Amino acid sequence: MFYKYSTSIESCLPQILQTLCIGDVNKNLEKHQPLARILCQLLDFVFEFDSLKMKTPQIQNDFSYYRRCLSRGKLSNEVDLKSAMNEDELANHVSMFYAYPTPMLKTVTEVTTQFVAKHRVGRSVSECLATLAGVCYHTVSNSKKKPQRPETTAFCLRVMVIAIIIYDHIDPQGAFGKSSPINIKSSVKAIHSHGQSTDTPNLISALRYNTKHLNDASTSKSIKTLIASCA
Repeated sequence: MFYKYSTSIESCLPQILQTLCIGDVNKNLEKHQPLARILCQLLDFVFEFDSLKMKTPQIQNDFSYYRRCLSRGKLSNEVDLKSAMNEDELANHVSMFYAYPTPMLKTVTEVTTQFVAKHRVGRSVSECLATLAGVCYHTVSNSKKKPQRPETTAFCLRVMVIAIIIYDHIDPQGAFGKSSPINIKSSVKAIHSHGQSTDTPNLISALRYNTKHLNDASTSKSIKTLIASCA
């Protein structure tokens, strides 16, 4: 069940961030490349899952029907009270999970935010996310010199977008400010130039609707216009 997978992220992601973001971030990423790859795969999964979830709006109705059937079963059969309470509690959590438009992104963002607040390593986590976004961008933008498989390009763009979104939530200045190490204009142009026709609208929409600081007064009008025009 994907809800249970999201709860496992709550325990696993802090361990990954602990290894990659405590101390010298660049050295940690170099030393723990397999772990960095796992983090990228997680960010890729977040995008893929939430995209599918948003394309399946009936999932909440289906789950509501399941809950009604579950209730009828309890009324028609003798059930253990504790088991019934556990089923109800789990059903409530699952219902709340699917009620959010992008549940996996919400989970990862909240876990990362809590980790930053607990360990006071906002700068290090921001640096890690910006580095991942930068590596993905350069992999895609250099594809003419070093051709990449379409699957690799799509993977890099998805990871780049999710890394930017999380960065924008945990960094006080956000990803769109002048002081941001992430070149948003180049990133958006890379999506537009190298993204697959089926993925590009979703990637741009993710930046447009899931970031925190895009509509701030400090965000340049040119960036807002660029993202709106590519949507």
